[in-house]
Amino acid sequence: MLIISIAFLASCASKKDMVYLQGNADLHTQYEKAVPKIRPFDMLAITVSAADIKATEPFNQTSIYQTGNSSGEKAQNVYTVGEDGSIDYPVIGKVQLGGLTRTQAIDYLKTKLNNYIVNPGVNVNFTNFKVSVIGEVNNPGTFTLPNERITLLEAIALAGDLSIQGKRTNVMVIREQNGEKKTFEVDLTSKEMLNSPVYYLAQNDVVYVEPNKAKIQSSVVNYSLFVSVAGIIISVIAVLSK
Repeated sequence: MLIISIAFLASCASKKDMVYLQGNADLHTQYEKAVPKIRPFDMLAITVSAADIKATEPFNQTSIYQTGNSSGEKAQNVYTVGEDGSIDYPVIGKVQLGGLTRTQAIDYLKTKLNNYIVNPGVNVNFTNFKVSVIGEVNNPGTFTLPNERITLLEAIALAGDLSIQGKRTNVMVIREQNGEKKTFEVDLTSKEMLNSPVYYLAQNDVVYVEPNKAKIQSSVVNYSLFVSVAGIIISVIAVLSK
């Protein structure tokens, strides 16, 4: 009886509830408008290059304590952004990077380094850019990424896609903006999701997939069955103990 009930509930899901990106939409999403900005407590790997390698040495001071690297691998110059959005950079001192994109940070550091190096090259990368995907997915977890460009669909793919019990019409993205948590709801079954302000994810975004109605109802069925069986067992024990 339980198996029949669950099969009936699972069959309630229709194609429109399961298929991604249905319908038509005028697409206007641009990554340039959603590029992640540097935030407090971000960790940035910064490398300086130039024709005169010796001139770059003061700015490429590495330490195993900066990366926790004690295995002999090449260390990185990693700087943690302070609460005020700044880093303490060698020779130059305090440099304000908070609120800048990675590309803007590169350009800004170049202007600072021009006073010390001829035609400096600068590379900046996030080392702790991560997103979390939880709920009804096949491989929930937190994923650290090699770069800051990732879409909601790519994050879901990293988590092994939604399970059959995942609600595709109401996926929640939790994002911190200006010190406040905000939530966004996304319908994966509509092409309009490609225009969502959270289609491109930011660092530390959390994606939550809630269970669909069939999963919730099947859980209720299982719980009711457990209560019924427990009641029968208790009754039998009571009778036998008399």
